[in-house]
Order: sequence, then C-alpha cells, then structure tokens
Amino acid sequence: MDQQKTGKESPWEWSESTWRGLVGQVRAGRPLRPDKWPGDAPCAIALSFDSDHESNELRDGGHSIGRLSWGQYGHRVGIPRIERLLNQYDVRSSFYVPAVVALLYPEEQRRLSGAGHEIGLHGWIHEINTALPGDVERELMFRAAETIASVTGVRPIGMRTPSWDFSPRTLKIAVELGLAYDSSLMADEDCYELLLNGAPSGVVELPVEWIRDDAVYFMMNRFQSLRPYTPPKDVFDIFLKELDYAISDGGIFQLTMHPHIISARSRIWILEEIIKHGKIRNAWFATHAEIVAYVKDQCPGAEGSG
Repeated sequence: MDQQKTGKESPWEWSESTWRGLVGQVRAGRPLRPDKWPGDAPCAIALSFDSDHESNELRDGGHSIGRLSWGQYGHRVGIPRIERLLNQYDVRSSFYVPAVVALLYPEEQRRLSGAGHEIGLHGWIHEINTALPGDVERELMFRAAETIASVTGVRPIGMRTPSWDFSPRTLKIAVELGLAYDSSLMADEDCYELLLNGAPSGVVELPVEWIRDDAVYFMMNRFQSLRPYTPPKDVFDIFLKELDYAISDGGIFQLTMHPHIISARSRIWILEEIIKHGKIRNAWFATHAEIVAYVKDQCPGAEGSG
C-alpha cells in the first residue's frame, strides 16, 4: 500500500512542529549535580538489581518451563548470593521488582526492604509500556505501586520502567503517582530534572545506560540469536573504567544488574570487585532514592520536586 493510500507521512516529510513535538514530549531539563557528595566522597555509587525473575517469560505469554526455571534461579540462588555480598560490605542497593514477582516472592521483598534496601517499581508483569493503551498503562502502574506498598509496607518513590521502555504517557503517570524519580532514561550521566512537554515535571531522572547493564553482555535465548558474547573479565573491565571515570569526574556510577544473570559463579566476582574498588576509594554507596534525595537537597530549586 503506498503512502497516499495510508495517509501517513514519512519522517523526512514531517513538519518542524511535528518533529519538535516528538522530541519535546519528555526531555532532560536542568542538570542536578551537587558540588560534593556526603563525607567528601569522590563519587556516588548506585547499584541496582532488576528482579525480573519469571516475569519476562510471563509477559511474553510464554510457556517455557526452562525459561521460567531460569527466572526462579534469580530468587533461589541469585538474590541470596547478592544479599550476602551486600551485607558483607555493608552496601545498600535498589531492587526494581515487577508486582507479579513481589506477589510470587513477598518474603524476598520484605527481607530486602527490612535490611535497608530500596524496592522500586518495575511494572506489573514487565509489560512493554509503548505497546499498551494509555488507560491500561496507567492502571497497571497504579496497581503495581499499591502491590509493592502492600507487600513491603513501604510505598515506592521511584521507578524503572520494564526494559527501560518509556511511552509518551509514562512521565505523566509518574507525576500522578507522586514519584520522586525515574531511572529508565539516558540523557546524561548525572541526575537531571525531567521536562514534560517543556515544563518541569517535579520528577528527577537518575539515568541508566546499556553499557552499564549486565544483560547486554550475558543474556541467552536458545530459540533466538541472543547469545552471551563478552567474557566476564571484559565486562568487569568496562564497568571498572566507567567507575574510575566517575571517581575522577566526581559524578555518579550507576549499574544495572539482574539476579538471574550477575549471580552466576563465574560472574558474581564482578560485583564484588566493583564494590571493593569503590570502598577502597571511599565512594558513597547509596540507594537510588537516597541519591535523589541528596541531590534535591543540594541543588537549588530542586528541593520542591517530587
């Protein structure tokens, strides 16, 4: 069917107002970078874990017992192994949990929350937001927030969208929920304010990056072409260089990991070495929520956000 029959313009035919409107829906605003970190730390380290467990296979409507068992590994082996390591080095982290996972493993979430870790929003069933009708996306986000609050006893103040998939409606829903921050976007390496259609939304972004995500290097799907392609020592080298630059630059080192991926016996050492490296250099380890709260307190005009 040709273009005239569909009535759809090709991107190179868009008017300036069209492409400016698309770019301007959700935009990075003011940078929010404090002059110093607590205790004069050289940088802030924000470790995070997306506890997807079985939700990826469920989200896809899949029935693979094998892939469901891989998700269960994240609960049975991954989380306990990560917990022991974080406890050993007295590090608090952020765990982003789909509501379905919280319902499958409520004791896991209560245990983590009770130990001082943050439990953040990660969708209902790891859904793809851009594939949802607006009312459905909103309903699922609100239902997920209520579920996490009921399971942990603590209402989440931050979110990471499943697969970092951010629809034109997502930020508006986050504002309705009263969230303080998001951690799904990539416009900077430091925190920044999020603009919604050109106006400050009151939501702070603590940005992510695919470079600092274990799944990029280690994911596996035997029915697709997805295969692990990077040796663990090379992944560690990438993460370490990111951390060293953050230390020299005085910024944030944010790392995204998955319990069913990073906890393997041949990989968990990566996390331990990153923690040891940061500890030796007196970096400030904090949850995403703690970093955002500190940034708001230190950056003029940001304290009213959220």
